[in-house]
Amino acid sequence: MAIPPDANPKAQQLAAARQLLEKLLALPNLREAFKPDERPTTKMVYTHGVTLWMLILQRLGGGSTLSDLVTHVLKHGRDIFPENKRVREGTLSENTSSYSQARKRLPLSVVEAFSRQVCDHLGRTAERVFDDRRVFIIDGTTVTLAPTPALREAFPPATNQYGESVWPVAMLMVASELQSGCVLLPQVDPMYGPNNSSEADQGRRIVQQLPENSVVLADSGFGIFSVAYHSKQSGHDFLFRLSMSRYKALRKQAQLVDQGEGFKTYQLTWRPSVKDRKSNPDLPQDTAIEVFIHEVELDGGTTLATVSSLEIDASTAANLYCRRYDVEFDIRDLKVTMDTENIRATSAEMVQKELMTSVVAYNLTAQFRRQAAKLARVEPRRLSFSGVWTSFREILLYGQSKTFDEWLVTYTGALISASKRCLPNRKTARSYPRVALPRRPKTTKFQKSLRGKKKDTPEELPPDQP
Repeated sequence: MAIPPDANPKAQQLAAARQLLEKLLALPNLREAFKPDERPTTKMVYTHGVTLWMLILQRLGGGSTLSDLVTHVLKHGRDIFPENKRVREGTLSENTSSYSQARKRLPLSVVEAFSRQVCDHLGRTAERVFDDRRVFIIDGTTVTLAPTPALREAFPPATNQYGESVWPVAMLMVASELQSGCVLLPQVDPMYGPNNSSEADQGRRIVQQLPENSVVLADSGFGIFSVAYHSKQSGHDFLFRLSMSRYKALRKQAQLVDQGEGFKTYQLTWRPSVKDRKSNPDLPQDTAIEVFIHEVELDGGTTLATVSSLEIDASTAANLYCRRYDVEFDIRDLKVTMDTENIRATSAEMVQKELMTSVVAYNLTAQFRRQAAKLARVEPRRLSFSGVWTSFREILLYGQSKTFDEWLVTYTGALISASKRCLPNRKTARSYPRVALPRRPKTTKFQKSLRGKKKDTPEELPPDQP
């Protein structure tokens, strides 16, 4: 984007803000989404482009409140607004009502088209890391939403024999690129209620969004025929873990083709079972997939069983599958670091808007991490996402550059800061075993948890406690 040399500082900052998106994403046509003059009247300040940009900034700010966001933009980023007398004179109200109405007025189709364009672009420009192909890890997660009547209807809460819980639950299916951690727009469905979905159904839909000729990596929840079939139909290969019960059933039909110390490889013409056909009536009658089944003995006496359409040996399959856990960190960063798990929207449509722009904000940070990794000459995942996000937010977004040249210096400084956020090299991977901690009655609130001890005897109360 060319910036006139005689442009005033405000125009330069506006151009710099737009160039930030274009530089990070390399999408020249993104400027169409931020046209400030597309408005029915010159009195309108919160145009579609401004509102979309502020939604992204809100998530980049760690889920800032509407009040904090509007105040920050009016003090430090008024140049994202179109030409307006109130903006020019600094008399635009810090009240959030206008921005709140603009969020509701922004068409969902505009947000989705923009977000999908960004995420698809990042997915298609990701590094080819396995056999000159891109690898995408798919996995599911959930987020709880505000307990409003609209959201309780769209995303019903969980129920049990005692009745219905409080929080609406949305089920998300995420596809994360192996090398960079960039994610595509997730599938969003209710987890409970009459219109609920399943991980298998969401998995079948999300593989259709992946860039052509990708490799799909997933755990045993997706190691079923229907997900494998739709992956192949979408032009992808797959590597799924198998549950031991399914592995033993398929092994009976397979032919042993290779074995050695600690591994066995079988070849199988995989056909849907009666149960598969019952739950997936759309499967063709004569459909089948040529696959390889690998059994690898792991440290500790456990066994890894995988099924794949790739012609690779057992060791390669096991090493590639070991990267599957990376998606857990990506989901954590999307939900916790970016605070997407605390979306404050009260309507189903606004939840979709905030969720999609949250994914864009996450991908902006992931893309920035890719650039910092090139500077540090390491793989992107060697840099801490939360550390890179801190550099991105504090130095770049909240910087006080008055000219475009100053902004370029700030941008370079942010990249250098992010490139130093390397994670430590650990000899052994950290382990976080899942432990269920039940709620304790109030009578035990002064007792200490004795996890790991042989006896769960209560601690004695201090003498000064009643």
